[in-house]
Amino acid sequence: MLEDPVAKVIPLLAVPMIIAMLIDSIYNITDTYFVSQLGTSATAAVGVNDSLMQLIRSVAMGFGIGASSYISRLLGAKNYEQASRVASTALLTAVAIISAAAAIAYVFINPMVVVLGATQTAKPYSVQYASWILVSAPFTAGTVVLSQLLRSEGSTRLSMVGMVSGCLVNIGLDPLFINGFGLGIAGAAIATGISKMISCTILLLPFLKGRTLIELRLKQFSPTKLIYAEIVKMGIPTFLRSSMLALSTIVLNNYAGSFGDTPLAAVSVANKCTKLVGAAILGLGMGFQPLAGYCWGAKQYKRVRQAFWTCSAMGIAGAIVLGTGMALFAPRLIRVFSATDNAEMVQIGSYIIITQCITMALHVWGMIANGLYQALGRPIGAGVLGLSRQMICLVPSVIVLSRLFGIYGLASAQAVSDILTTCVALPMVLWLMRKIKALETDCEPEREKWLPATASTGK
Repeated sequence: MLEDPVAKVIPLLAVPMIIAMLIDSIYNITDTYFVSQLGTSATAAVGVNDSLMQLIRSVAMGFGIGASSYISRLLGAKNYEQASRVASTALLTAVAIISAAAAIAYVFINPMVVVLGATQTAKPYSVQYASWILVSAPFTAGTVVLSQLLRSEGSTRLSMVGMVSGCLVNIGLDPLFINGFGLGIAGAAIATGISKMISCTILLLPFLKGRTLIELRLKQFSPTKLIYAEIVKMGIPTFLRSSMLALSTIVLNNYAGSFGDTPLAAVSVANKCTKLVGAAILGLGMGFQPLAGYCWGAKQYKRVRQAFWTCSAMGIAGAIVLGTGMALFAPRLIRVFSATDNAEMVQIGSYIIITQCITMALHVWGMIANGLYQALGRPIGAGVLGLSRQMICLVPSVIVLSRLFGIYGLASAQAVSDILTTCVALPMVLWLMRKIKALETDCEPEREKWLPATASTGK
């Protein structure tokens, strides 16, 4: 973390996370592929329920990344006992809260799917799918939080193993449950739930076997004001960013659904395809975060700057290469998810993929910039950057462009949002880089002003 060249460390940390993030995207892609054989309305229903899954993950990510940011700084300061308390507290609290929320949502499942954007024809499919997603919510929460805890100490390979295992199970069970057992769209959700349960179990094993720096024990559960304050400080921006993605997707689905099931299905499929590239580069940024947080806790400020710019160069290069490839094959990708080779769905979906690939490099850099603020424990900046892309810039773009240019205006909204978000991120990053550089030579009082108390004192 502190000695090897950052250009070597980032890939070592990032490659397992890239694979893990790709696997997470493949979960949804797999369901969509098999469900698409049931028709356009079923495909649209899976897209609608992506928002529900995202909301569950948002809460879990809030706890996971909030704890991860704090834990990385504690480990950098050699405070292993406090790191274990934070991990145990975050995991148990997240599972408890999400379980309670899922139970309440289950009671109101019919009106809920309508709010999520389900059309009348897609509603029956949406209810079937959502019911099993809610049942498996505690395991989804455990998977997300445990993965982040492993990442906080640099154990990204163990995190990857858990995610890959679950994905392989999901791919194997989808056709069995959907077609073999004749469960239809509910079978896809059941398969996903079982795969999450397996992932959660595998991710928990390293902690139980003592293969990690962090310990997870009931006796380590410490619901103190200090721990929750630190988790919330970085968890809230993460939760807001992720939940705003879900809310903006709900807005997007409702506007797309007003044009019919075919545009709704096209928007869903196209966004899942582009998320494959975005997830890969997000994995790169997530590999960068523990390095930045560790170096920050160890007061290696110059190394933090080097890590950011190195990661930015890698991410932008990857986005250009992968985005170009995806744009070239956009029509073929959409056809894979259209059992009837729906020409309208292919046309709209291809347009969405191409426009988002054009701005992919901007999107990627914005994610890495957001990761920098998260790693250094800067919640306001992280929140602003996250909200800019997922809500502040996107929702107005969806509303205005769809009214002016119809479905193709709606299809352009995400690309426009990425451009606007970059305009917000660039001055924020340049300002933070100047502050970090100043810490390399400033006096100790100035350093203490910028460093969190827990990182500087180890308490």
